[in-house]
Amino acid sequence: MSTFFMPLLPVLFLCLFHTAISCPASDRAALLDFKASLSEPYLGIFTSWTGTDCCTNWYGVNCDPTNGRVADITLRGESEDPILVRSGRMSGLMSGKLSSSICKLDRLTNLVVADWKQITGPLPECIATSLPMLRILDLPGNRLTGQIPSSIGKLSHLTVLNLADNQLTGKIPASLTAMSDLKHLDLTNNCLSDSIPSDFGNLKMLSRALLARNQLSGSIPSSIGNMNRLADLDLGGNKLSGSIPSNLGSMPVLSSLYLDDNKLSGNIPATLLQSKGLGMLNLSRNALSGEIPDVFDSKSYFMVLDLSYNKLSGHVPHSLTSAAYVGHLDLSHNHLCGTIPTGSPYDHLEATSLAGNACLCGFPLSKCE
Repeated sequence: MSTFFMPLLPVLFLCLFHTAISCPASDRAALLDFKASLSEPYLGIFTSWTGTDCCTNWYGVNCDPTNGRVADITLRGESEDPILVRSGRMSGLMSGKLSSSICKLDRLTNLVVADWKQITGPLPECIATSLPMLRILDLPGNRLTGQIPSSIGKLSHLTVLNLADNQLTGKIPASLTAMSDLKHLDLTNNCLSDSIPSDFGNLKMLSRALLARNQLSGSIPSSIGNMNRLADLDLGGNKLSGSIPSNLGSMPVLSSLYLDDNKLSGNIPATLLQSKGLGMLNLSRNALSGEIPDVFDSKSYFMVLDLSYNKLSGHVPHSLTSAAYVGHLDLSHNHLCGTIPTGSPYDHLEATSLAGNACLCGFPLSKCE
């Protein structure tokens, strides 16, 4: 009896395991509803969404092997995926809307629908309340409209929020600063308005905050200076006003800071130019005034230092000649005066990097009389 029964156990186990990981009918129905709201005419990625098991060979769909629930949807319109290579296209094109049926996939951890160019309509409000396991929400490069859900902060496990290159309006939700696990935030190139939440610095795990090319106004929250993990901050192309918080220069890992094309005023904090980790600094096209702090030394290292199109006065900083490295330097279109120092980096600048000042002279401009 035992000789006959024992060989059947592995077979039974495999059958039971296969049953356990099969796609639930409810998940399959939610995916088909999601598909019905979208149209993708060139790549045929949805032609694979057939059969009863959405965990097997459905393009862009992955399931949790322990329970068979849909855990990951990854649909990228611009990638090196073989499906794009075979089609001979550089990018895909998808239209339609994001159906709220996506919220029925309540075990979803990753939702990526990126760079399809013509997906319109709002971000379903239920994403913020019905997907408690979500860790990555990556929806850039579409034409999403409306506001970021006010309850977005309920996504307590989210590490990546990328809504860049859409047409979102309204303000940054106050609840966003409650997302304690958030590491990457990209809201670049939308139509977001109003001020940056004053407690933005509560995002202690954040390493990248990219909010450029919106219509954000008000001042730069000083709480940002307390973000010890923030490496990249881009607030360029907004309507921000007031002074630059001096504590931004004391942030331990900040390596790039873009505040260009705003309405910032006041002096340049000396701490910014003294920072030894900050290698890319763009403060151009503001209304900054006063002298450029002459605080550079042999440990200063700037790949980009752009202070152009401001109201800066006084002399060109002589201590910059002692810097370890200065790549792109632009001090043009200010009110600087006096003799341009000799030595690096000034001796290899184009005239355009210093043009448009009140009374500068010396190489690469005209000789001093």
